[in-house]
Amino acid sequence: MQATRRRFLSQAATTIAAAAAIAPVLPATPLKRPIGLQLYTVSDALQKDFNGTLKKISDMGIKEVELAQTFGLSGHEIGTMFKDNGLNCRSVHMFDLDQKPGAFMDFAKEVGAKYAVTSFNPPGMAMSAMRGDHPDFEAFSQMLDNMTLDDYRRSATVCNMYSELAHNREIVYAYHNHNIEFKKFGDITGFETLLSSTDPKMVKFELDCGWVAAAGYDPAAFLKEYPERIKLLHIKAFKPGPPTVSLQAAKKPQPTELGRGKPDYKAIFAAVKHGAVEQYYIEQEPPFTDMTSFEAVKVDYDYLGGL
Repeated sequence: MQATRRRFLSQAATTIAAAAAIAPVLPATPLKRPIGLQLYTVSDALQKDFNGTLKKISDMGIKEVELAQTFGLSGHEIGTMFKDNGLNCRSVHMFDLDQKPGAFMDFAKEVGAKYAVTSFNPPGMAMSAMRGDHPDFEAFSQMLDNMTLDDYRRSATVCNMYSELAHNREIVYAYHNHNIEFKKFGDITGFETLLSSTDPKMVKFELDCGWVAAAGYDPAAFLKEYPERIKLLHIKAFKPGPPTVSLQAAKKPQPTELGRGKPDYKAIFAAVKHGAVEQYYIEQEPPFTDMTSFEAVKVDYDYLGGL
């Protein structure tokens, strides 16, 4: 009986060792949650081969993605390709500022997302700069830079309206920040106005940690102060430089790979542990001057694995 038991244990150990030898080695992940990718980062590759790019992302080990462009594909087509490549899309950004809000919420639902996300909710004048065959991004950026406190109050009203549309479709609305929201109006910023003027139960936030740090603020502080409002994170880095709350080309911070700029993500992930963040996404802003977008994603992915 003892000999049989010893033989069984020996065979089991051999089998386990063999399986470990051929199993892929996956990196550790912050918060014991999968590392996600905002697909905007690899827009250049998606434009050329959408499905092939999704396969490369999945093969890398990334299983959570966030959508920002459709490249002419329907929500059903995209959702099917996500499933075929073993990818989960938890959130979708509004990719067309002229799109009807209800249609965007329907699209997010069709893809299979839980969150529908917008940025800026810009005033009509800014929208005009993006219409036509040749959108003027610099004029658009300047108008965003010039948003007033009243504009942010109006944006908060839009957030509340979007949250109702999302709720009616059994999804959740979230607002995604850049750096411009941290412009001060007396003792308050645009971002604080959005937080205080929206329904805390209905309007959630996707905190872009890189843009917060670029504006001279600490993302960890917001995670600690608003643990139930912040549900999603963008994880990006900018090269060291003076704080800026502008999106104009001459004043924008310069993007870089994670671990090669700011902010300090160890402190940020420590703060996340006390909140209700559901998912975080690598996102790197173009241009990619030192490597391709996919090479940058690998650097970012390995950096997070090292945390």
